[in-house]
Amino acid sequence: MEDETTGGRPVRVLVADDEAMVRAGVRAILARDPRVEVVAEAGDGREALELARRHRPDVVLLDIRMPGLDGLGAAARFHRELPGVGVIVLTTFGQDAYITRALEEGADGFLLKADDPRELLDGVRAVGAGGAYLSPRVAARVVAGMRAHRSAHPHRPLDRLTERERDVLAGVGAGLSNAEIGDRLHLVEGTVKAHVSAVLTKLGVRNRVEAAIAAHEAGLLPPRGA
Repeated sequence: MEDETTGGRPVRVLVADDEAMVRAGVRAILARDPRVEVVAEAGDGREALELARRHRPDVVLLDIRMPGLDGLGAAARFHRELPGVGVIVLTTFGQDAYITRALEEGADGFLLKADDPRELLDGVRAVGAGGAYLSPRVAARVVAGMRAHRSAHPHRPLDRLTERERDVLAGVGAGLSNAEIGDRLHLVEGTVKAHVSAVLTKLGVRNRVEAAIAAHEAGLLPPRGA
């Protein structure tokens, strides 16, 4: 289906990693899906920014440890300077501090290189369509950390959400765009957008990534393959 961001054309991706072999592997995985197109490759964060200004990708995949400007620093620069570009951190390093920092810097997704290749394709399509995406292993770590640090308030106020808003939140957690949520729930896109805004306000979260984390934490997502 045609998504709300790319208008039906392939999702344009820039891959940034200092290892050429890793870049080739990522490109090979993305080439499996005709809805995805790699438009450029970079070896560090500064080059990624320069190439993004030139090629205007929909999504940039950033490794964390790169020479010069690393992936976390680049994520912050993309958030400030090229807000229309979705940012996914794709890394070997899944430490909680890296995940938290990436999300704080404005990343729209976080994937591990050890994840199933399907997660990479799912994440790129989700972020390319304006959604947010955390691989299941990353989401589990984020949720565990949030629960450990919020013992006094173990649950977000989901009781403030209507049944329809819960359905919309589940869609956000699954990485769906507003258009895709609308198709699933038989709602027009403008109505979905209004529901998403209400959900963010009621949950006290800043963006779709934090809303997606809340959906995972609340157990609103079905098991993979269900």
